[in-house]
Amino acid sequence: MPISYDTPEVLDRREGPHGEVVLRRHGRLLQIIANGCFLMDTSDGRSERLLVDAALAALDDRPAPSVLIGGLGVGFSLAHAAENPRWGRITVVEREAAIIDWHRDGPLSALSARALADARAKILETDLVTYVNETSDTYDALCLDIDNGPGWTVTEGNDGLYSPAGLASCARALRPGGVLAVWSAQPSPEFESSLWNAGFQQVRTEEIPVARGVPDVVHLGVRPG
Repeated sequence: MPISYDTPEVLDRREGPHGEVVLRRHGRLLQIIANGCFLMDTSDGRSERLLVDAALAALDDRPAPSVLIGGLGVGFSLAHAAENPRWGRITVVEREAAIIDWHRDGPLSALSARALADARAKILETDLVTYVNETSDTYDALCLDIDNGPGWTVTEGNDGLYSPAGLASCARALRPGGVLAVWSAQPSPEFESSLWNAGFQQVRTEEIPVARGVPDVVHLGVRPG
């Protein structure tokens, strides 16, 4: 079905503690807009699936690994993780109550209803940066997809996740040999260096092939065992 280029239809608009968040329909796509900046839509999902798959592959044959997904978004990462029986506990951290509502009983439920019904899955309504700084829980994988990645944060404060202190918190939230996977709208050699400097090993970047333009990527690093 061809994509419509008509004027987008606003389905819901909320003002929250972090500013305005909007869900709109544009042709067959659903789009999330935060403080006037486009965040994501339902057009593809390849990079979100790679985020989850690359983390799992890096864990080798670890039984029933647990995963923390940072950012619910349109639900691609959650849905993809729940489709794989290898994952154990699946925890999603999302700070926007509106986005959680849109998944539980709104237009985005078509993408995530099956995953949310999975006994392994749980959503925490909290800020990701605060959570990794304060949690005593540990995970085998952190799959983080907030804003547009390390090089371009939309919301003030999210860049703290990619700072030395933020990466140290991510390492503490990982079990030995655990994997940090970070989605980015563009490659960031600077962030690769930050991962090495934070003590992560096996640092690498996987790209999503695109017909033109700059590819989305997933940055990966392993906490030493």
